[in-house]
Amino acid sequence: MCSKPGGSALIGKIPTVYDVATHAGVSIATVSRVFSRPDTVKPATRERVLASVDALGYVPSGSARNLAARRTGVIGLFFPGLDAMDDIADIPFDADRPSTGSATIVRDVSGAVDTRPLNLYFDEVLRGSEVEAWRSGFVLLVGVGRGETAHDTVRDMAGRVDGLIVLAGSASEEELGQLARRIPVVVMAGPRRGDALDHVSVSNTEGMHALVTHLLDDLDVTDLVYVAGSADSPDDLERWDGFRSALLEHGITPPDEPQLRGDFTRDGGRRAGRELLARPTLPRAVVCANDQMALGVIDAARIAEIAVPDALIVTGFDGIDAGRLSTPRLTTVRQPMELLGRAAVQALVRRLADPDRPATSVRLPVEVILRESSERC
Repeated sequence: MCSKPGGSALIGKIPTVYDVATHAGVSIATVSRVFSRPDTVKPATRERVLASVDALGYVPSGSARNLAARRTGVIGLFFPGLDAMDDIADIPFDADRPSTGSATIVRDVSGAVDTRPLNLYFDEVLRGSEVEAWRSGFVLLVGVGRGETAHDTVRDMAGRVDGLIVLAGSASEEELGQLARRIPVVVMAGPRRGDALDHVSVSNTEGMHALVTHLLDDLDVTDLVYVAGSADSPDDLERWDGFRSALLEHGITPPDEPQLRGDFTRDGGRRAGRELLARPTLPRAVVCANDQMALGVIDAARIAEIAVPDALIVTGFDGIDAGRLSTPRLTTVRQPMELLGRAAVQALVRRLADPDRPATSVRLPVEVILRESSERC
């Protein structure tokens, strides 16, 4: 039995939203609105509900706050996987064994290359998604799947959230269509290809076209090699289109397919760089589909004592902080990664509020940032 208003908390029982509603003499829908939309509840009623919350020691859960709306208050963000996931080593300690701690001095003055994988693009997108979810009153659930696990992960997430943001290329069009019949789905970083979903992407083709046009017109470069990312990436396909179209406009016939691939990782960029540097002649410029691969090419050039940009121009795409801090600093196409995450959440929130609104496509602008990896100082 619940205590009367002003009484003590329930003893031996975790209070529920039903207890709060009975204690305050209101419906559970009113209790839910106090937490989800307090401005829609009369001040006197809101104060009575909050007094009951304090008296009972109730901690609102996401399901309780959204019970009236039949929502969880959670939205999902699904990524296809992490760079070099197969290379992640076991944790180098046993959590069940006590440890006295230790400290090791590591001398790192030889110019050795750090091969640890970095997911800086995902970091920025995730930060923006977290911020906008918080601003919109939602909790963000992040899921990562790769290979055979991706299908199960995204389906499991769909059963736990009100709506889902999916990185383009991480689920098939058929699977996205199936998910969209259950919950709202927003596709991030990919253009609409005949579907009726909301899409949020960046100007990949336009950005790469502008960068390559600068190399051709302003730096008189005519010998360029493209280092592609993953073959199934919509971003990579658009950037490749921008590269090809710029060459064609200048009377240069591009290859039918990219000559090198680095899978969007820095280590992949190093491998592509080593392969390129082993050729009898060097191109004047290496245009990479993202910054991490470009930094890997610079690593390979430094080890081979090839000067950048004097002997080899290197460019990237994304605008991650590592490119701003590298030596030389990286010329790149900076995309608004944090804004991409925020815009995707905004699109999903709008879809939740109005399920019947027409599907939209948002394409965010980019900037070509010229730095020392292409510009002689």
